[in-house]
Amino acid sequence: MREMINMVIVLTVLSAFSGGLLAAVKTGTKEQIEQQVLKFQKAPAIKQILSDVSNDPLQDRFKIMDNDQELTFFVGKHDGKPDSVIFETSGKGFSGDIGLMVGINIDSDEIIGVCVTTHSETPGLGSRAKDDPKFVSQFAGMKMDKNLDIKKNGGEIDIMSGATITSAGVSLAAKKAQEIYTRLKPEIEKQTAQMAN
Repeated sequence: MREMINMVIVLTVLSAFSGGLLAAVKTGTKEQIEQQVLKFQKAPAIKQILSDVSNDPLQDRFKIMDNDQELTFFVGKHDGKPDSVIFETSGKGFSGDIGLMVGINIDSDEIIGVCVTTHSETPGLGSRAKDDPKFVSQFAGMKMDKNLDIKKNGGEIDIMSGATITSAGVSLAAKKAQEIYTRLKPEIEKQTAQMAN
């Protein structure tokens, strides 16, 4: 019986130590992981959508809490005036979540452009959401009061042939961005006004 108690104590101590070590590693690498995600996933999309701005949107950014989620907004400026924001949302695709960066002109409430950042969709089918600019270019110029759903669901977006679920997932991410932007616009305008040169 004494051996059993000793074994339980040893296993408990080892489990607690292992759990603490894993938590420390996660905490210690969180910032590095965020920097890598920013550099290799978000930055290319941001630079593609905000290609003509006079500032570095990766440096000019702010965060807003939306319910229990912290969102990062990257700001685009023209001649020192902040006039656009870009942020990431996601929608459920065929094989998992699809990350979508959505750029919006603050003055006109129009989508500047969207770009898929992450996905696990089928190569050659759903993966075209990231690789085929024809599909994502449909969102550019659309106002925040438009229906960003696919046409099958009453919206204005044409689906990619053979990738209806992926198309719906991208549209869902765009609709989430629309809702977030509409809900947070007063705070977005307040934050961007503070960044004016």
